[in-house]
Amino acid sequence: VQLQASGGGLVQAGGSLRLSCAAPGGTFSRYHMGWFRQAPGKEREFVAAISWNGASTYYADSVKGRFTISRDNAKITVVLQMNSLKPEDTAVYYCAADLPPYQNVPRGDYWGQGTEVTVSS
Repeated sequence: VQLQASGGGLVQAGGSLRLSCAAPGGTFSRYHMGWFRQAPGKEREFVAAISWNGASTYYADSVKGRFTISRDNAKITVVLQMNSLKPEDTAVYYCAADLPPYQNVPRGDYWGQGTEVTVSS
């Protein structure tokens, strides 16, 4: 399964970005999807996830109230809307997908290639 992440860029603090992750068709509606990020010199960390049917979402405390994850199974895309961005959100963002059995924070059965987000102060 090849995931394609896009939407990263440079934005000022307080601004917004919208990341998208496209997946091949077929069994996308069965995937539990999520976003992770890795800042320079740091380990990869969980950001947000959404259940296969979109009914449940999960967020890291650091992004709650600012980021929103959603999915469109018809368009086989998961979106991370990032608002009120902070310099500490600067990282490479990766999308991940899991098949069953699911867990709230994705294992990362499949990964996208990453998209870079830079937030200037």
